[in-house]
Amino acid sequence: MGNFFNMDNAFFSTLNKFTDMLFLSVIWIILCIPIITIGPATTALYYATVKVVRKERGYLMREFFKSFRMNFKRGAIVGVILSIVYMILAFDLYYSWTMLAVDSKKGSVLLGVFIALTFITLCFTLYVYPILSRFDMTVKQLMKAAIYMSMRHLPFTVAMAVVAALGIASVLFVSMVLLFILPALIMFINSFMMERVFRKYMPQSEGPAEETGKDEWYLD
Repeated sequence: MGNFFNMDNAFFSTLNKFTDMLFLSVIWIILCIPIITIGPATTALYYATVKVVRKERGYLMREFFKSFRMNFKRGAIVGVILSIVYMILAFDLYYSWTMLAVDSKKGSVLLGVFIALTFITLCFTLYVYPILSRFDMTVKQLMKAAIYMSMRHLPFTVAMAVVAALGIASVLFVSMVLLFILPALIMFINSFMMERVFRKYMPQSEGPAEETGKDEWYLD
């Protein structure tokens, strides 16, 4: 009985992670209302989910807004570009869907093309914000790295895309309430694959933090 009330046991640890992801998701939703902050907010969401929820390092809000401020400019640029791309793709998908009633052959071809382009854009999106949260790159370098990693590690990319797609479908077809937990939960699940990818591109540890002065929490 005493173990149940131990705050370090599995039940309370899981509950704490769930609560953290709930807070992160709500903050992310609020900060995504202005389009310009979608990029920095998503970057911070990944950063805080991995560092605080998974690695249990630092404080939730402090780490979230630390990343938000540090990556605001580059995140905003990427976020606005992707928002425009997704709006264009949404229009194209709608157009090709309506085209099915007029010319089923042409409509099917167009729909297939735009679904493929949407999937490619989603794969790019899955990488670009986590990369920004971890690596110091220009916007151009970020885009190149996201394209390269998403193609180079295609099995992980597809698996993460499936997780994201299932999350989006759950919100659309099950309950909008899930939106208040799924953003951070998707990041949490996908981070297990993303971090395996990142390990191939990160330098080896330089030594204990006490000696180097660097907090290499992501190498734990």
